[in-house]
Amino acid sequence: MSKEAKLPIITADERLAETRGIKGCILGKAGIGKTSLLWTLEPASTLFIDLEAGDLAVKGWGGDSIRPKTWQQCRDLAVFLGGANAAVTSDKPYSKAHYDNVVHKFGDSSSLDKYQTIFIDSITVAGRLCLQWCKSQPQSFSERTGKEDMRAAYGLHGQEMIGWLTHLQHVRNKNIWFVAVLDEKTDDYNHKSFSIQIDGSKTAAELPAIVDQLITMAEVRSKDGSSTRAFINHTINPFGFPAKDRSGALDMLEQPHLSKLMEKIQLNSKSKTQVSKSQASTITTINTGVKNE
Repeated sequence: MSKEAKLPIITADERLAETRGIKGCILGKAGIGKTSLLWTLEPASTLFIDLEAGDLAVKGWGGDSIRPKTWQQCRDLAVFLGGANAAVTSDKPYSKAHYDNVVHKFGDSSSLDKYQTIFIDSITVAGRLCLQWCKSQPQSFSERTGKEDMRAAYGLHGQEMIGWLTHLQHVRNKNIWFVAVLDEKTDDYNHKSFSIQIDGSKTAAELPAIVDQLITMAEVRSKDGSSTRAFINHTINPFGFPAKDRSGALDMLEQPHLSKLMEKIQLNSKSKTQVSKSQASTITTINTGVKNE
């Protein structure tokens, strides 16, 4: 008789011992210094995905980079980083067949092991590459007239972008940071609103739910009237900027330094793990005492 398969339960100790990378998106207006955040990251363990081709501000930075120029190259990079998705059929992106093909082209994915942080600049440009690709696909043309169907193209664009972001979000052992341009609009009543600059509404709407940290990098004024750049991290903030802190470790305003920010999040995570283990030990002791009585 064949041995029965066991339910693949991950124990609490195994889960707590796992390396869990931070997934975040940094928003900010053009020129605020988002790309320059690379200077705050360790060059030897950071891979810069340069989609903007605007690396003049970090020309002297000593880390490695990749410059994807097509949507297919973006998808290849995602599956190379994240591995195959077992739930996807072989004719789809991020499948085992896709992964095997990319490994055949690029070699063993262990070449990426030295990188702890992937810095993607920017999701705004990735969205443009994606839309260009979507507009060339057969389903983006009317079967009846043969003319371009922009509604179908944008529908495909939303599926493609969410699939790409979700696959990168599942790269468990690496920090993934996306950069995006933040648009600011003022209505007739002088009320400001902010939105992520990216083609299609689906990606902008769903991105905050995909990432752990949504951070706006902006210029803020202190009490003495001087201004400085800062990370805004809390959903409820006096500026109205989009933000979210799933870690619960950050103050509303933090220094715009990615390494220090990640260190603060990880220290908070370790502290919570130690508390969880202590609580579990206490509960076990109590239960043992009850049984003995």
